[in-house]
Amino acid sequence: QVQLVESGGGSVQAGGSLRLSCAASGGTFSSYVMGWFRQAPGKEREFVAGIGRSGGTIRSDSVKGRFTISRDNAKNTVYLQMNSLKPEDTAVYYCAAKETLLVRTTSNEYAYWGQGIQVTVSS
Repeated sequence: QVQLVESGGGSVQAGGSLRLSCAASGGTFSSYVMGWFRQAPGKEREFVAGIGRSGGTIRSDSVKGRFTISRDNAKNTVYLQMNSLKPEDTAVYYCAAKETLLVRTTSNEYAYWGQGIQVTVSS
């Protein structure tokens, strides 16, 4: 079973950048598909980006061209580089892991979750 811990959140002005990290422990990191989700107050949790075992990625339309997901299997870490941030990106961001093969965009496909980290973008 894998444990996930996010870091790198905080407050930034619109147009700025942040890089989130998610460190995994307790499992074979390279065998997991990893995802980032976010949840704003009063809204459903939504998919942001995912990365497969071999590095293939998908991103939601709302973050394409601005966010990049990557992984470093040697460091058991997945990253979310967030550029050109907008106030509507404000949310709690969650790292998630799944053991099956394909990257999925629905949260119930992911078995393991971090505790979440706040990202606040001011205008």
